[in-house]
Amino acid sequence: MSFVLPLAEMSRADKLRVMEALWADLSQQQESFDSPPWHGEALRKAEEAVKSDHAQFTDWDEAKQRVARQAAELG
Repeated sequence: MSFVLPLAEMSRADKLRVMEALWADLSQQQESFDSPPWHGEALRKAEEAVKSDHAQFTDWDEAKQRVARQAAELG
């Protein structure tokens, strides 16, 4: 099946409703989705860092600003 959404004509609210509907549908089928192998390893390393007091955390607002700067640099 192939179809195209009129994204340029959709409001932000409409786009969010579509995303929410897709997420609701996908999340009902969790058993059919396997996490990639690297994901388990990343979680294990993060857990080890927290347990050994080597984890570094970033303030949420600061993290959002950093991501926005990186996105702007990419174009």
